[in-house]
Amino acid sequence: MIRTPEALLQALGLPEQLLPAARQGHQLFPVRVTQAFLNRIRPGDLNDPLLRQVLPLTNETEPSPPGFCKDPLAEEHAIASPGLLHKYTSRVLTVSTSACAIHCRYCFRRHFPYAEQRQSQDDFAQKLDYIRQNPAVNEVILSGGDPLMLPDAQLRRQMEALATLPQIRTVRIHTRLPVVLPERITDALLDALECFPRQRVLVIHCNHPQELDADVVKALARLRPLTTLLNQTVLLRGVNDTAETLIQLSQTLFECDVLPYYLHQMDPVEATHHFAIADARAVEIHRELTRSLPGYLVPRLVREEAGAPSKTLLISS
Repeated sequence: MIRTPEALLQALGLPEQLLPAARQGHQLFPVRVTQAFLNRIRPGDLNDPLLRQVLPLTNETEPSPPGFCKDPLAEEHAIASPGLLHKYTSRVLTVSTSACAIHCRYCFRRHFPYAEQRQSQDDFAQKLDYIRQNPAVNEVILSGGDPLMLPDAQLRRQMEALATLPQIRTVRIHTRLPVVLPERITDALLDALECFPRQRVLVIHCNHPQELDADVVKALARLRPLTTLLNQTVLLRGVNDTAETLIQLSQTLFECDVLPYYLHQMDPVEATHHFAIADARAVEIHRELTRSLPGYLVPRLVREEAGAPSKTLLISS
């Protein structure tokens, strides 16, 4: 794993002039890039769409415009118990870990108070008690951080514990690891997932077709028999803000038996404003997708809004 701006620039043959800004951004949110992801970045190309997702730029240290803040989704107000968020009536989200294998510069939880929400590794009981007391909850989302950063034994215990709750019909896992660290998909991990015997959904996070190399395809093939595979993409300036890119992404995902799920307008997090795209442009891109792709390959264009009962659709047809 690349853990410093110096190592990232050196590995990709990028100019030293980028280092001062990269160091400042690194102090705000540390650089983390897996070797697997690094291997897909074109050396020396400052406009590489994967590089832009992981390299701190001068923009991150500039004052954020109005509307950008540390907690734009007001997640602090959705905390039901330590590490458990209850935003929507029928589902809860557990912040399983603060760890990620990669630090995306647009991360909407880059300022999340993980230390305050941490429970002991083996203490899942408080979350389970909350779910039992709320019978309308029928789905649990494992998030983070990245839940697949958990040790296999801990993930297994959580899946087994959730299986004891008859009200839970679905466990959904939101993860970037099959894309950025495909070797994480091991026999032991698959065995842990199977410990929940009902519906399993795994939502990967892939923003650009360049992220889907042969190793990722193999990892997704291993997951396919055990879980429904969906993808969510964040719409990012300079990364994937063209219809051509997103059309190719949907088609490549479908070849891997992954269905496009959401196309997110980026959450307005402090220090990420340089990735933002106007709603009008987002809608225009989405309409191009609708004209070019069959309906099942068109992700829903959405925004998450604090206090809303669901994601907000930006275009209805």
